[in-house]
Amino acid sequence: MARAPFEIAGVQVKAGTRETVEVPVAKLYTHTPLHIPVEVVHGRRDGPVLMVCGAIHGDEINGVEIIRRVLKNGALRHLRGTLVAVPIVNIFGFVQRTRYLPDRRDLNRCFPGSETGSLGGRIAYLLRTQIMEKVTHIIDLHTGAIHRFNLPQIRAELKNPETSRMADAFGAPIIINAGLREGSLRAYADSLDIPVITFEGGEALRFDDVVIASGVKGIIRVMRELEMVPAKKGPKAPKKRSETAANSQWVRADMDGIMRPVASLGQKVRKGQKLAMVADPFGESEVAITSPCSGIVICVNNLPLVNEGEAIYHIARFDELGEAEKAMDYFRSSFESEVSEDAVVPVHPWDELQK
Repeated sequence: MARAPFEIAGVQVKAGTRETVEVPVAKLYTHTPLHIPVEVVHGRRDGPVLMVCGAIHGDEINGVEIIRRVLKNGALRHLRGTLVAVPIVNIFGFVQRTRYLPDRRDLNRCFPGSETGSLGGRIAYLLRTQIMEKVTHIIDLHTGAIHRFNLPQIRAELKNPETSRMADAFGAPIIINAGLREGSLRAYADSLDIPVITFEGGEALRFDDVVIASGVKGIIRVMRELEMVPAKKGPKAPKKRSETAANSQWVRADMDGIMRPVASLGQKVRKGQKLAMVADPFGESEVAITSPCSGIVICVNNLPLVNEGEAIYHIARFDELGEAEKAMDYFRSSFESEVSEDAVVPVHPWDELQK
């Protein structure tokens, strides 16, 4: 018996086909309609329904390119189940190159939303009723904030065994066992018992091909783990590509001034080790910023101009730091093979990983 069509926004996508559906979301002041584009790939055989979404923060554009490349992947020809790809959730922020909505709300704090609420609430309501409540698994794609570059990492609530399985399968070097934030897509999905992982990598408003290629391969790995696409032929990669952090800690500037970084992205650091120097423009006063703990650098602030109290480094802590270092070594060794033919020139935080 033929598989039933997948319906979204009144459009029925037949089994064995793919279709782009324009989901109406709102209008501009000019009365010009705006739509959230959704690509549905509906396999002939039953299986999981996976939603992959990006740009819920409008300036986090790496996820848009990740989804574009996933949709070009030949493995989808043999898809079992359904892939629902939403490359640009926050269409307003994406057009304006900003993280937020026009009313300055964070869309990722608006779930579950309301049909008659704020703009953010209405978009969240639309996303959950049209898509989220029809899926079985979710991968949410993010980057660091403006001027902050995140090492590729997975953030997830690991109490759910299926979520933990997805996080392990993705293959990012670091997994953060992160709590749920009220109003976030991840928290609402968890309340529906939908396993969801968040991939973080790169910086807002910047493409980075290492991050993009890692995201593409991670999504395909998860789809293989869920048996949505066939297993990869040839020798298997090491099963353990990732290491889970016990927790993480932000390091903040002790004074206003100009920062000169010392530690680099992905580097192992020890408690008390120098991370950066901050000085006034004349060099009359200068302080060393040191690490409060041992761990791996998972985020760096790329802007040299800092204010006292500003977050400049993010350190992930591990029960076994040596195992985390092995995960980073595996990521470094596979980094060149991660880059695709239509590569974007990597930005400078990766310079140290290439040495």
